[in-house]
Amino acid sequence: MQPFRYHVFVCDQQKPEGAPSCGARGGLAVIEALRREVAARGLEGQVQVTACGSLGLCESGPNLVVYPEGTWYGGVTPADAAELVEEHFRNGRPVARLERRDVDEVRAEMAAGREKRLAAMHAREASGALPDDLNERIRGFQHSRAILTALELDLFTAIGEGGAPAAEIASRIHANPRATEMLLHAMASLQLVAKRDGLFYNSPVAVRFFTTGSPQNARPALLHTASLWKTWSTLTECVRAGTSVIHQEMAERPSDWTQAFIAAMHRNAVERAAPLVAAVGAQGVRRMLDVGGGSGAYSIAFAAANPELQAYILDLVAVVPLAQRHIEQAGVSGRVHTRVGDLRTDHLGEGYDLVLASAVCHMLDEKENAHLIARCYGALAPGGRLVIQEFILDPDKCAPQSAALFSLNMLVGTRAGASYSEPEYTAWMSAAGFTAIRHVRMPGPAGLMTGTRA
Repeated sequence: MQPFRYHVFVCDQQKPEGAPSCGARGGLAVIEALRREVAARGLEGQVQVTACGSLGLCESGPNLVVYPEGTWYGGVTPADAAELVEEHFRNGRPVARLERRDVDEVRAEMAAGREKRLAAMHAREASGALPDDLNERIRGFQHSRAILTALELDLFTAIGEGGAPAAEIASRIHANPRATEMLLHAMASLQLVAKRDGLFYNSPVAVRFFTTGSPQNARPALLHTASLWKTWSTLTECVRAGTSVIHQEMAERPSDWTQAFIAAMHRNAVERAAPLVAAVGAQGVRRMLDVGGGSGAYSIAFAAANPELQAYILDLVAVVPLAQRHIEQAGVSGRVHTRVGDLRTDHLGEGYDLVLASAVCHMLDEKENAHLIARCYGALAPGGRLVIQEFILDPDKCAPQSAALFSLNMLVGTRAGASYSEPEYTAWMSAAGFTAIRHVRMPGPAGLMTGTRA
């Protein structure tokens, strides 16, 4: 079977800094340029461009090989993409100046590279050096902390639309010029900033996601991640104590923390709302309760999917005004309503066709979850459904990785919260009286537990 006229494999192997690799020489940029040129010529159905691991010619990359004829190219740059696509992929004429035709030379280069890699590998093993991937995980906090500091200082907005020198940027963010330049150099190393002729410029990614005025500015939401940095720094103490050592109830937290938290939750919810509504279904739902509904993104999505649906959000006094703002912006004020209350203790109401509890169970302990789920059962009309969206652990609680790590997030941030397993949710729902209990797996880190009131 040959579904494409040409199948192009481009090496984008990443190696430690200083080691020759196609990734370090711009393999990803070559892949992106080839895909752009293929699309521009309408050849997507004929040419497949695939990123791959090492082709064995690390010293002369970026490298690619074109099948079915097996043409090898070396030293390719993004500037070569147009010629390759036009001449080779459209007209069937390989580009001779880039082609590696000497088979013996290619094999010798591969053999030399292989011997060098094996020698380096044996030397590292003998020295007891940490594996590169493990070392990168351990030191990964450096990337995170540098970017979070840039976001806290609003560095990318300060850079502006044109280029600016470090001293001017430092003045805009009220920071030390020398330290600001060091931070800008770090951002450049992470390809979030570019430096040209002594001036610093935002990358397209930084402009899109990190600057005030961008429709997709993620900075307000990411400031919650900066808050998480502080709580995660207490993890060692929390493991010793068995609970958060700096826990505050929502009512005790400053308003800027609450706004960043709800902004982060809203960004996540907007991304997940459509798949959740599709998985659950909105038809036939007349009254819906959104327990701890946060920004209201899920209620808004359900209301948009069913014009007959009335949704009711229950959340804390500090959160409800933020939800109300999103509801008004969505134009559904007449059908999505808010009520101040504590999901742990306050009456939930009754007669609902659907109760959604999204991202709330992880904040509670086992007894609180059993109590909440029983109260959700009481709030439903006969035949009504409970939908819990959560990080759901496997029975042994060792996977998925995102849920296991999020459990630590609850350890450092709550009194007794955690990620819980499918058997635990099933037990709580069964004890409350739910039937037809199911675990619905969803794209992304969270899944659904659903059940029906008899």
